[in-house]
Order: sequence, then structure tokens, then C-alpha cells
Amino acid sequence: MSVSVRIPTILRTYTGGRAEVTAEGATLGEVIADLEKNHAGISSRVLDDQGALRRFVNVYVNDDDVRFEQGLRTATPDGAGVSIIPAVAGG
Repeated sequence: MSVSVRIPTILRTYTGGRAEVTAEGATLGEVIADLEKNHAGISSRVLDDQGALRRFVNVYVNDDDVRFEQGLRTATPDGAGVSIIPAVAGG
């Protein structure tokens, strides 16, 4: 399945400055693995040392927050949009 992944500014150094890239995979985990294959280093910014989504990184498949779906097992149908959004703190 081919999906479009929106890349936040802070991670664009891994994608050659591109704000959106294409990745393959039937699940979010497969999509992240494909991103890593094509953009080395990006998965370590999205996943922790145990291979789970980092606490302060939000990921959406279409408009659904994967934390309330199936996490890395969330389906990524052909043509889906995946958004990686780092949490922002401030006051």
C-alpha cells in the first residue's frame, strides 16, 4: 500500500527537505520501516529504544490518532495520509 507521509520541519533533514514523502506498507509499523529504509535515521526520532512510538510524537492515519487505534498495527490503506506531529510545549 502506498501512502503519503507528511514530515514535520524538524525531521525534514532526513528527507532532503521534503515536507511530504511516499512510503509503502499495510500498517503504520511497515510504513515507518519503509521510511527508515529510504530516509535513514528517521525512525529513531519517531520510535523509542523498545520500538514503540515516542511519547511526545503524535501520529495520525488520515484523521485518526493511532494511539486510540492499534498503534503501529494501525492499517494504512492505499492512498492514506500519515501525519507525524511532534508535541509542542510552552507556556
